[in-house]
Amino acid sequence: MPSPEKTSRGAIVAAGRDILEAGGREGLTMQSVATRVGVRAPSLYKHVRNRAALLAAVSEAAVAELAARLEGTDGSLEELVRAYRGFARDRPEGFRLMLSQAAPPEALGRAADPVLRACAQLAGEQDALDAARLVTAWATGFIGMELAGGFRLGGDVDRSFEYGLARMRRALGPA
Repeated sequence: MPSPEKTSRGAIVAAGRDILEAGGREGLTMQSVATRVGVRAPSLYKHVRNRAALLAAVSEAAVAELAARLEGTDGSLEELVRAYRGFARDRPEGFRLMLSQAAPPEALGRAADPVLRACAQLAGEQDALDAARLVTAWATGFIGMELAGGFRLGGDVDRSFEYGLARMRRALGPA
């Protein structure tokens, strides 16, 4: 009779996400995950091939959470971008990881769908991808600066975010 599994891929990914948020990408190792799930490191290799595969699995889980948050909005550009920012604030290391090469492109595509739909409504089908890239680049840059403490000139950062979002929305609307 085979011995029962002491862990699962789901438990490994959940532990990896927690470790990532607590210790950053450097802290996310096969050994740290093994310790967290209560197995020896070699046992993890039954579920994830190596650290790169672990990073990809954790990144994919982060993107899946983001996609669920985006799908849970009313679909407006404003609510999508606010949900994106909320995700980044709640899971800053997961946000950073999903922007890295570790993130599987197919997972990112699922998260992009709601933004593409909103941009198609505003800018038209022909310009939806360009508009989505513009919005995502602006939001990612703003959020990245915010997470890094880059806004040090005073003022209300939330107001600045809403100002930029309103201008972005206006720019994509009918000419």
